[in-house]
Amino acid sequence: MKSKEDIDMQISKLEEKYKNSGQDLSSYLDGLLYQRYLTYWDYIHLDTLLSLQIPRTHFPDEEIFIMYHQITELYFKLILHEQKQLVDDKTQSVAFFIEKANRINGYYRVLISSFSIMINGMEREQFLQYRMALLPASGFQSAQYRMIEIYATSMENLVHHTERDDFSSADGIEELYEHIYWKKGATDKDTGEKTLTLKQFEYRYTPRLIRIAKQVENSSIYSKYLQLPEKDKQNELLIKALKELDINANVNWPLMHMGSAYRYLAKDKKPIDATGGTNWKEYLPPSFQKIIFFPELYSKEELNDWGKQWVDHIFNPEKSTH
Repeated sequence: MKSKEDIDMQISKLEEKYKNSGQDLSSYLDGLLYQRYLTYWDYIHLDTLLSLQIPRTHFPDEEIFIMYHQITELYFKLILHEQKQLVDDKTQSVAFFIEKANRINGYYRVLISSFSIMINGMEREQFLQYRMALLPASGFQSAQYRMIEIYATSMENLVHHTERDDFSSADGIEELYEHIYWKKGATDKDTGEKTLTLKQFEYRYTPRLIRIAKQVENSSIYSKYLQLPEKDKQNELLIKALKELDINANVNWPLMHMGSAYRYLAKDKKPIDATGGTNWKEYLPPSFQKIIFFPELYSKEELNDWGKQWVDHIFNPEKSTH
């Protein structure tokens, strides 16, 4: 039990807190008296959460598919939560930088390890049938994932690698966005026609993504790193955390998607189209895209060979020496 003096001090602090609200402390205490006890299920809106899985077919595994993607989006939100704190930080504290980067890596590790649910946790025959009811929806349309990329690095680092040398930070955000790498993943390479999946996504999210890109133009996580004093930029723990973030986001996570795509969409060595019509065999391999959030941390050789050793290890283990 707290002493009367402690309680009196707390009451005094509460009076100070609420004195400018237009109501006296007594009114707030009445509200506290009448308020119901908080329950776990009300606090996290459990009933609402459990009602959000609405399959479009009768196949049981579709519910697994929905829940896994919803869980993934929640983890993306956790990653963005940490990224926004880094972007907004004015202290340039290396310890804070490392802590947030490590938290992000923790979320990615859970996502990467959990992807076995997608690879091994559903029947292929069910997936190939219920997926036809999902057209043209696609995980490609995850806006949060695009936000993660924009918060992480400068826009010129997200330009498709075949055009990246033609652009720099001097180019406008709108111009860089038009050449962002993932657009080619949902564009017919022969006709140049955008898929409906991409058209829907651009219509819904382009203004928001461009607004975010402008907000973090000089304060992305990569920009924050470049602005650190030289001594802090050489911090081994920070470099380790940022490199792990790069590998998690731009190698390990796409590779898990590749494994899932090969499991469900590769048949008799001929790929089946994804629900959104994305060129997944060209869009997913990290060695094809070479998306690197923190390029200054790597040697020229590492940049050139980005993702190759991991792809060989996963899909051609007999050729891999790693």
